[in-house]
Amino acid sequence: MEDMNSLIDWSRLQFALTAIYHWLFVPLTLGLSVIVAVMETIYVRTKSEKWLACTKFWMTLFGINFAIGVASGLILEFEFGTNWSNYSWFVGDIFGAPLAIEGIFAFFIEATFVAVMFFGWGKVSKGFHLTATWLTAFGASLSALWILVANAWMQYPVGMEFDPEQMRNVMDNFWDLFSGVAINKFFHAVFSGWALAGVFVIGVSCWFLYKKRNVEFALRSIKTGGWVGLIGMALTMWTGDGSAVEVARHQPMKLAAMEGLYHGQKGQSLVGFGIVNPDKNWDDAEAEYLFKFDIPNGLSILARHDYEAFVPGIADIINGVDINENGDTINTVSYAERIERGKMAQQALRDYDAALKDGNEAEMAEAKQRLEQDYPFFGYGYFDTVEEAIPPVGLTFTMFRIMVILGSYFLLFIIVALIIAYKKSGALTKSKMLQWIAMLSVPFMWLCSQAGWAVAEVGRQPWTVQDLLPTKAAISSVSTSSVIVTFWMFAAVFTALLIAEVSIMVKTTSRESKKNLDPVNPQVS
Repeated sequence: MEDMNSLIDWSRLQFALTAIYHWLFVPLTLGLSVIVAVMETIYVRTKSEKWLACTKFWMTLFGINFAIGVASGLILEFEFGTNWSNYSWFVGDIFGAPLAIEGIFAFFIEATFVAVMFFGWGKVSKGFHLTATWLTAFGASLSALWILVANAWMQYPVGMEFDPEQMRNVMDNFWDLFSGVAINKFFHAVFSGWALAGVFVIGVSCWFLYKKRNVEFALRSIKTGGWVGLIGMALTMWTGDGSAVEVARHQPMKLAAMEGLYHGQKGQSLVGFGIVNPDKNWDDAEAEYLFKFDIPNGLSILARHDYEAFVPGIADIINGVDINENGDTINTVSYAERIERGKMAQQALRDYDAALKDGNEAEMAEAKQRLEQDYPFFGYGYFDTVEEAIPPVGLTFTMFRIMVILGSYFLLFIIVALIIAYKKSGALTKSKMLQWIAMLSVPFMWLCSQAGWAVAEVGRQPWTVQDLLPTKAAISSVSTSSVIVTFWMFAAVFTALLIAEVSIMVKTTSRESKKNLDPVNPQVS
């Protein structure tokens, strides 16, 4: 068992490592492609060489990021087959479909038109080139759509049924994959990419101001990136609200972990800032927090859009206690009963398989009926105690607050940057402090983005597919040593790729900054 736990932990670490590195590149690709398209649109409309210079500069940085992002993404998809083969078998018909569409259709659009973006200057018309740029941005978002639809299915499995003869899930309604969870997740991720790219453009542009080079270029970039970033941040918060409602509806244990909440109540407050008690267990009398600052009724509003709504905590969910809209206490399915019914579902599947081999159709039908009755709790049958179904509360709680606090900061940051950039006093071009704040804010935007994914993925543990397949049942039968070796190999490769990207971007920015990015043009700029 110790070896099995080691294999699970190392497999999870390897996948987490790959996903974290990949997500360093994805949001910048999503956002910077839109900013470049906006800049080129202004260039085509105004015919100003200044906007052409802006477009080409940021397009270069986009290309560097795009190339390295593709390399990390390919490895991520291969890991489903190498490290998580049981998962791939269990859900392949459903999970594989959106990933196949992403590779065949969405990535094809993106890869085709990105070539026109970079090599089509002077070879195709301005209108066709602009169309290619917008289609590249569209293709990047379309790729994200299919990947996030697949991820959302893991959080909220719908549109399928379990086929006991194949011992796997098969799709029965493709369009069910576009659930509220999927739609909110897609827009939340894409718009957060706009916000991240906006902060990135502001930060890099402030480096130009700090060096007193191409000042007009920098201010134009700040205004364009700032507006895209502001729209992205506002829409990120809006879709985040929708995501919170979906989590409360379909993953209440994740929401409870996000809040460090063990015993809920009507009109539940939201912890604005605090530290959870690391010694707290779900069934003891220990305090939930070492300290906290509450926002009255905040969680009820966030989760249910109802000032007085009841929000269950971890202990409530485990015990199967909830309160309906009339204020009456009702019993849902406790975790102890879920574990029992999950084991019954797994036994029914074994009985079905035995009857199938014997050709006993009556026993097959009876076993299938029992399986269908208890299948919603199939995954709980892998647990021996209810504690196994509780996600890491401390990490989920902390990452959620990092995301929210930094997200609030960046909304204010972008607004302030835009206001100062439009002021004629030139405060942004003169203040070294403001320039340093902008430059130092860039890595924290990535921290905010990564924290959001940590909440989504750590908060749903121990599941690979919510309620149906825990991580310990999803891994491949490989040696722990091979996973450890490949973990360190990937760590070295991804770190080298990241260093290469940062180095190339810095050198490119430094080289380009010495050129005149504010060319004289008699037409409107």
